[in-house]
Amino acid sequence: MSKVKVWDGFIRSFHWLLVAAIATLYFSAEEGMLELHFAAGYFTLALIITRLVWGLIGSKTAKLSALIHSPVAAIKSFTSNEHKAGHGAAGSYMVIAFFALLIVQLTSGLMTSDDILTDGPLVEHVSSDTVDFAGWLHHLNFDILLYAIVLHVLAIVIYRIKGKNLVKPMLTGSSDQVAVTEPVTKSPLIAFVIFAVCLVVLFTTWGAEPLSYLLG
Repeated sequence: MSKVKVWDGFIRSFHWLLVAAIATLYFSAEEGMLELHFAAGYFTLALIITRLVWGLIGSKTAKLSALIHSPVAAIKSFTSNEHKAGHGAAGSYMVIAFFALLIVQLTSGLMTSDDILTDGPLVEHVSSDTVDFAGWLHHLNFDILLYAIVLHVLAIVIYRIKGKNLVKPMLTGSSDQVAVTEPVTKSPLIAFVIFAVCLVVLFTTWGAEPLSYLLG
């Protein structure tokens, strides 16, 4: 079977940049490097916004609609040896869970405060009770996110044992394990432009202070 393009350049970049961003968020939080933590958070927010937009206008395998599967299909995918372009039914549930966890993490982070020097940009717009709740949720949700990452890695290992390599296509963009009758990817140029615009907007507004500190 010949190789087929299954993941466009933005989806692959999004995946690996998100890995780096989450690692940076974890490290900066553990080390108390709040400026780096906020900068990494804004970078991650730009990634997520772009990914959601690309999920509406992008490649077929990037579409949010491609993530919708019934619970029955998800259960069957665990025992099936079928190879399809894009996320399988079970994998789609994991992607949706990651999106939800990341959105909660980013939103709560925008409303958190260390009660000393650093406030999220939305702190001044919400009540003190909301700030307290956001701080509690921010810490709890990150723990859940870490468990989800472990589960994700475990699933990749299991699929690899079953003969399906999920990592290589996310690196190269191509797979020789699927058969398609028409292209499922498109040029990622628009996605990268959207991402660049999001970065500029976020780092010239909310992220201006932490960025200037890091570059100063």
